[in-house]
Amino acid sequence: MEMQDGAELCFPHLSNSSCTKSASSLSEFLLIQIVLSFIPVLTVTLNLLVIISISHYRQLHTPTNILLLSLAVSDFLVGLVIIPAGIVRNTSCWFLGDLMCFLYNYLSYIITSASVGDMVLISIDRYVAICDPLHYPTRVTERRVKLCVCLCWLCSALYNFLFVKDDLTLLGRHNSCYGECVVFIDYISGTLDLILTFILPVTVITVLYMRVFVVAVSQARAMRSHVTSAKLQLSVTIKTKKSELKAARTLGVLMIVFLICFIPYYCVSLVEADLLNSSSASFVYHLLNFNSCLNPMIYALFYPWFRKAVKFILTLQILQPGSCQDNIM
Repeated sequence: MEMQDGAELCFPHLSNSSCTKSASSLSEFLLIQIVLSFIPVLTVTLNLLVIISISHYRQLHTPTNILLLSLAVSDFLVGLVIIPAGIVRNTSCWFLGDLMCFLYNYLSYIITSASVGDMVLISIDRYVAICDPLHYPTRVTERRVKLCVCLCWLCSALYNFLFVKDDLTLLGRHNSCYGECVVFIDYISGTLDLILTFILPVTVITVLYMRVFVVAVSQARAMRSHVTSAKLQLSVTIKTKKSELKAARTLGVLMIVFLICFIPYYCVSLVEADLLNSSSASFVYHLLNFNSCLNPMIYALFYPWFRKAVKFILTLQILQPGSCQDNIM
C-alpha cells in the first residue's frame, strides 16, 4: 500500500499495512461533528417518542399503529447505531475491528429490509381498510399484524445472512488495509437483492396505493353527496370513512417520502458494486438513513394523537397511575 509523506496512520505500529486518516479542514471537521451529534440524537429522540406513545397508550394499540411501531423501532436503531457508526466509518478510521464491521453491515441490511417490509405491510393494511372496509376488522387483527411484523424481521435476518455469511468465515477479506470497514456485494447478489428487496416491494406498494387512491377519491365524492341528506344512523359510518381516508393520505405521504429517500440508493447500487465505500454514493446513503428522522416528523405533522402523546410524555403525565387508559385520540 502506498502512503503519502506525512500522512497520519490509523495504526502507527502497523506502518506497512495501516490505512491513513482522512485529512479534513477545520470547517469540515466541525460540520461532521454537528451532523454526528445532531441527526442521530434527533432521530433517536423522535422515534423513541413514537415507541413510547404507541406502546403505553392502549387506545393506540391498533393494527396500523403496530406497523408504525415496528417502523419506529427500525428507525430508532438507525439513529442509535447505523448513522453514528456510518459517519465514523466514512470520515475516520474504523477502530472497532472486523467483527464489529461485519455486525454493523449485517444490522444495516436487516433494518433496511425490515423497513421495506413494514412499508409493504402498511400498504396492504390501507388497501384492505379502504377497499374492503366491511371485512377489515376480521381480516386485519392485532394478533395477525404482530405475527406479520415478527415474520418480517425474522425473514429479513435470515435472508440477509445469506449475503454476508461468507464474510463471517473470513472477516475483513475485502479490506485493503487495517482501519477500514469495506462493504462489498458482487454483481449477481446485488442484482438479486435489488429485485427482491426493492423492485418487487415498490411495485406492490405502488399498485396497492394506486388502487387505494382511486377508491378513496370515489368514497370522498360519495360522502360529499351524503352531507346534506345523510341521516343520523349514517353519521358514524361517514365519520369512520373520513378517518380511514385521512389515515390513507397520511400514510401515502409516508410512502412518498420513503420512495424519495430509497430510490436513489438502489439506483446507484445498480452501477456501484462497492456502494457504501464510494464517495459519489455517499449522499444517497445518508439520504436513505435520513428517512428514519423524517418519519416521526410526518407523524407529528399529520397525527394529532402523536402531538398529544408527546405533550403528555414531556410533562410527565405518562407517569401517573392509569395513564395508559387516557383518551389520546
